[in-house]
Amino acid sequence: MKKTLEIVWIVLALLTVFAFLLGYLKYINVFLVGILLVSTFIKALLVIDHFMGLKEVRLTYRIIPILWLSLTILLIATAYYLPVEAVR
Repeated sequence: MKKTLEIVWIVLALLTVFAFLLGYLKYINVFLVGILLVSTFIKALLVIDHFMGLKEVRLTYRIIPILWLSLTILLIATAYYLPVEAVR
């Protein structure tokens, strides 16, 4: 169990460094925003499953934070990819 948590922590750190470097280098385009949203979703799922301890509980308890996360990521993606002309 401890080794699994260490691997999850390393993956979380690597995904965070990846996101930081993309922002720091200002190398952002439409495709990379999608990649960042997917990596954020993966990071949150890892936190929900391993660090919140919801991996071993019934699906009914796991689905609540997963649905909230999915809705949040979907709203962020919609706001980013929505054309500016549609807002006016």
